[in-house]
Formats: sequence, C-alpha cells, structure tokens
Amino acid sequence: MRNPVRIVIPVLAAGLLAAACTSGEPTPAPQNTQAGNTSAVNPANPNSLPRHETLYTSGTQWGPPSNFNPIREWDYATGTEGLVYESLFHFDPNTSKLVPWLAESGSWTDDKTYEIKLRQGVTWSDGKPFTAKDVVFTLELGKMETVPFHNIWEWIEKAEAVDDQTVRVTFSTANYQEWDFQLYSRAIVPQHVWQGRSEQEVLDGKNENPVGTGAYTYMSHDQDRVIWQRRDNWWGKTALNMEPKPKYIVDIVNSSNEVAMGLLLQKGMDLSNNFLPGAANLVKGNFGISTYYPEPPYMLSANTAFLVLNTTKKPMDDPAFRKALASSINTKQIVEGVYGNLVKPASPTGLLPQWEQFVDQGVVGQSGFSYDVGKAKKMLADAGYRDRDGDGLVENKDGSKIDLSIIVPSGWTDWMEAIRVISASAKEAGISVTPDFPDFNALVDRRSKGDFDMLINNERQLSNTPWTYYDYMFQLPIQKTQNTVNFGRYENKELWKLVQQLDQVKTDDVEGMKKAISEIQKIHLEELPIIPLWYNGLWSQVSNTTWKNWPSSVGNAPKTAPTMWRNWMELGGFETLTQLQPNAS
Repeated sequence: MRNPVRIVIPVLAAGLLAAACTSGEPTPAPQNTQAGNTSAVNPANPNSLPRHETLYTSGTQWGPPSNFNPIREWDYATGTEGLVYESLFHFDPNTSKLVPWLAESGSWTDDKTYEIKLRQGVTWSDGKPFTAKDVVFTLELGKMETVPFHNIWEWIEKAEAVDDQTVRVTFSTANYQEWDFQLYSRAIVPQHVWQGRSEQEVLDGKNENPVGTGAYTYMSHDQDRVIWQRRDNWWGKTALNMEPKPKYIVDIVNSSNEVAMGLLLQKGMDLSNNFLPGAANLVKGNFGISTYYPEPPYMLSANTAFLVLNTTKKPMDDPAFRKALASSINTKQIVEGVYGNLVKPASPTGLLPQWEQFVDQGVVGQSGFSYDVGKAKKMLADAGYRDRDGDGLVENKDGSKIDLSIIVPSGWTDWMEAIRVISASAKEAGISVTPDFPDFNALVDRRSKGDFDMLINNERQLSNTPWTYYDYMFQLPIQKTQNTVNFGRYENKELWKLVQQLDQVKTDDVEGMKKAISEIQKIHLEELPIIPLWYNGLWSQVSNTTWKNWPSSVGNAPKTAPTMWRNWMELGGFETLTQLQPNAS
C-alpha cells in the first residue's frame, strides 16, 4: 500500500470511491535483533518489505495503533497478544478442548488445586528464560483493582512457583468454567520487564517495546499500520513443530470497509477481517478471493451482536420499556437487507449456535421476544409510555420527552445501516431513536464511562463456555469505568449469583451446566437489560495471489479460524498462519 493513496473500487458491491488514510511520521524501530538477512528492509519504509514474504491484514484496528499493552485487551495493536505475547493454552473450537501452548499440561490435583507444568526451553524475545515466576507475576497483576482480570482474586487464594517449570494455583472457590477461559485468554508478561510498574502504567502504559515469548517481534508502526517480524528462534518451531510462514505481518488500520475492499481487489491485502458488502460477488467473481464457505453463509459464526442499553438512564432502567423496545426491532430486515443473509437472527438468549444444547426452549417459548410493532405499542402503553402531544412518539411516564441515541463506530458500514433500521423500526412503535456515528476511539471512551444511551457490541467471542457471555452481560460490581464487561451497568445481584454458581460447575458436567443456564435465561428474558440481535460472522475474505492454503470448509483445507481479530489468535487464528503456503504462481 502506498502512502497516501487513492483507491478506485470497482462497481462490485458498493461502487464507491474512497481515500485511504494518510500516515503521520513513522515511529523509529527499536534495534532489530532478529536472525536472517534484513539489511535490505527499512522499517520506516513499508514498501521495502519483500511482497512474497509479507502478509497484509486488516479488520481489527480502527484507529492509529495506540499501545502494545496486552493488559488492555480491548484496544491493543493487532497482534500484540497472539503474535508477541502468548497464553498457557489455546482452545480448539472444533474439538472443544484446550491445547497445550506455553504450558505442557495442566490438571486439577484436587477440587481446589490446579497444577501447571510449563515447557522447558521457552525464552522471551530478549533472550531471558520464561519461568513459572512469570506466570505467577502475571496472575498477581490482577490484584490491581483496575486490571481487567482483577476479579480472579476473589476466588484464587494463591499462586506459587513450585519450581521453574511448575505453577500451583490454590482456589478459595474453584470457578472451573472461568479458569479454563483464563488458561487460554490470559497473555503472560515477563516479570523482569514489568515488575515495578505502577498500576496506572500497567493499565494505561503504551508498552512501546513489547517483549514476549511469541513468534513475532515488534518492527515498527505508523499512523496507519503495525509491522511485525518473525522471530526465527521461536520456541514453538521445535516444541510444537510449527512455524508461521510470513516473515513479516503488516496490519493496516481501517478507515472504512470500502477501503478494505479496494485494497483486497488490488492485491494490496491478503486477509481482510472486515465486513465487506457484496461478499458473494467477491467469491463468485474472478478476483482470486475466497471465504471459508464457498456459498451462504460464507463465514464461520463468531459472536453475538447485542444491543446494549444504559440501564442507569431513563427509560432504559425500566424492564417493560426494554422489552417493548426489543419487540420493535426488525431484525429480519437487518439480516436480509443489510447482510444479504450472511448472518442469522440470534436466539432471544443470545447464545451462539455452537451452544444450542444449552438453550432452554421452554423458557424461550414463555419469555422470549420477536418483532411485533403492535405488541411493542401495547407494551409501551401498558407500562405508562404514551404519546401525549400527538407527534407519534411516546413520552416518559412523567411526561418528559424520550429522545435516545444509538451509537456505532463511523466506518462500520454494516452496523451503521443496522442502527438505521433499528431507529426506523423503533419509531414505528413510537420510540424516538437517532443513529450516531462517533469515531471508534471516542466510542470506546464513552462506552467505558457510561456516556451513552444505546450501542451495539459484540466483543465477547465464541469460547469454551456460555459462562463467558453471562460474565460479559451481568458481571458485578460495577466499576467507575467498565472497559470489557457489563457496559450497560445493569445491577442484579440474584442473577450475578446464578452466573457465579454456573462458574462453579465442572466443565465436563453438561447437565449441571444446562440446569444453571436455564435459571439465568429466565431472569435475562424477563429483565432484558441487553438485547441479542444477530450472530456476527467471522468476517474473513482472503486473496490467493501471494498466499494459499487458507482455511476452508472444502476438502482437506485447514479448518482453523482465518482471522487476526483480538481474542481469536488463541482460537485458531495463529494456527492459520502456520499452515499458509507461498503462492509461487
């Protein structure tokens, strides 16, 4: 990609002309310690990278890379966790099993003690050995109140390094569901680099020279990209018998989904994890572009798009209003009109299709919701929301105006169209809702502080357990800033207690999980503080020009996740990189 550049997008789906973002001055790269011939590569000049060794990606970063801090798991530069920092395990969604990574094994030695055996010979990128002390140190960072995984210390009693290769974790309460999640989602950081950092630096520090155990190291970054370079002495080459094929990975900042399409069509991008309008035309056309499925729905399922309601504000603090709003939303129009059936409507429970066995259909039949404008109007009237001035829109119970806004990031074209549909259908029922499109970083700030009425969010991904969804929706206590969970600030102690009880069911006790989840679903559907809308696809369009052997449902192709999304590198995204092959043609 040239900087700056104008991209002409063919009349394919959007038929738009868009300009790529212009970059600022490049940040000087740190001293490069990688083995191999890099003399011809100028880190300040991305055009010097050999194309046949470079993977260009986009679809995660929606603003200039602001940090390389894996503790900030909601906005670190793409690849920070997964390429640089690693976790103890990965999780394979195809087998629903943990895959040993930095850990060679892990097991419960009794009901409240878990022991981890670490691999030998693992080193940090600065050459220092990786040991059990690093794992203990990382877990203990959670003792800082502002760290996102602070709550684990409500149920972990202690973590200790028995020896260099053994970590023993003792629990006051054994949260089996959550512990499995922590094992593959928690990035381990080096004690010798991070010790002594203040709480503010741990949470908000940019961590500009990241030192990790992973297969890549930081090379450089600019306003519109991050460049990673393969670490040729990565431990996984021998211990895991795998190696990522691209020597360089360049992740390009999104300015819009249409710009991403232009780059993909012009062979300037290999992997686009954007939603691209007209994906069917891309696959069917002679563009050398493919998706996981060669026909609808084209994409793997990844997460649920939720309408998050700020329950601290009127009238979103009223369950009756929330349920009426849910009945006013024409999800079918979003699925068909916005996505062209690339997605499916969500279950009222929000649980992904992979978790279908945990949906209590009896509860859904009794308390679920569906699009019904007439019913929505009646529910509003019955709850005291009436149109007192004859403008077709209802007022609050006290007669004050209802004028709500719903926000999604500017440039997220599918969500922008979706909230236009939500706004229009809500107004048919008499609810004033106005779409608003702040830039991504501004939205994140407002979301964290609770400075919004409604927004769409889908950050909690497919995982090892539905518990992760309920933790995301209902976690207590409410903090001053809510960076990763319960953005709507909904407080229900009874419901949160049920979520905690689910957490304490062993992960192989399916019937016990079903029973606990049924009770949670009853309250969720009665209260509806967060409204499931549709199942988002794992947006992934790949070009076969430079790299081949991408994951596909067809034949003997890899079946891993073709994505660089945050939180997905440990769900198969990294493994995809190891199976790519250069396309010599």
